[in-house]
Amino acid sequence: MKHPFNTFIFTIVAALLLTSCRTIKPIAVSSNKMEAIFQKVKTPHKYGVVFQHPDKGKMIDSPSIFRWNGHWCMTYIVFDGKGYETWLAESEDLLKWETKGRIMSFTDSGWDANQKAGYMALLDIKWKGSYAPSAYENKYWMSYLGGSVKGYEAGRLGVGIANTEDPGKAVEWERIPKLVLSADDLDARGFEKKTIYKSTIIRDKKQLTGSPFVMFYNAKGDTANYESIGMAVSSDMKQWKRFGDGPVISQFKKGTISGDAQILKIGKVYVMFYFGAFWQGDKHAYDRFACSYDLVHWTDWTGKNLIEPSESYDEQYAHKPFVINWKGKVYHFYNAVGKNGRVIALATSLPLK
Repeated sequence: MKHPFNTFIFTIVAALLLTSCRTIKPIAVSSNKMEAIFQKVKTPHKYGVVFQHPDKGKMIDSPSIFRWNGHWCMTYIVFDGKGYETWLAESEDLLKWETKGRIMSFTDSGWDANQKAGYMALLDIKWKGSYAPSAYENKYWMSYLGGSVKGYEAGRLGVGIANTEDPGKAVEWERIPKLVLSADDLDARGFEKKTIYKSTIIRDKKQLTGSPFVMFYNAKGDTANYESIGMAVSSDMKQWKRFGDGPVISQFKKGTISGDAQILKIGKVYVMFYFGAFWQGDKHAYDRFACSYDLVHWTDWTGKNLIEPSESYDEQYAHKPFVINWKGKVYHFYNAVGKNGRVIALATSLPLK
């Protein structure tokens, strides 16, 4: 007769061995599958600018789009010369957007007094999914880039966490008092010891990393002058620990940027949309993607850019993607920088005009 304790030990050891095998032998995404994903997500039809600040002296950036109570919402950030604040807008058709107001504003003091750039968390990541946020502890969540120094992404930035009971209302979100990731942390790795930028958090019910919440974030090192995408994990959305030895996406090349990840899942494949900048010594930014079966090991797309500068409104940068598939059409929102200033533009899989 087998002893229950021995059975328990065997189960634990087997689980550890399976985890080890998955870590040692990652499964690459085949070139045929990568091409198939590209055909699903490509958006060759540029619709144009869909949202800009009425004061053209102010820049808007980084849309997070989600479905809420039968309509669309967008969190976005505004830079006015002092720093970032986070705002909310609404739309019925994904094309016409109306500002509702601030949800994270400047404060007189604190580690994040002059920088609060928020990004919605725990959205439905299924391709053709609901694109709605899920609640955790009866609240809805976002991570945000925070800092105390005035200026454009000035000072030593870090990641904060905020929540609210109703993400469709333009009210101030409640912020956790302390930042959750910093370049000053003792466990900060070389590629992230200078500053940390934008982040995105997904809920992983399979717990492929051993944790239910996974964060992807941009970071820059203190000696390596390039920007990469790293990972962190959490069991409660408040305490975060870094995952892995280095970045999951990077060019490892001076002056380059890989950043602003968005995660969707197409079948069994996780797709990371992100932007690259200055990869070939150029002065432009463009949207790319990578694929994974386990959220940890990523196969980078080597084909042409999903979005790149081609119009007057995005002639400098066409970057920072947010992609959804709704009613048979793929909508690729992105931050465009050109003759209209810094605005939100849209490209689609099918022509809308």
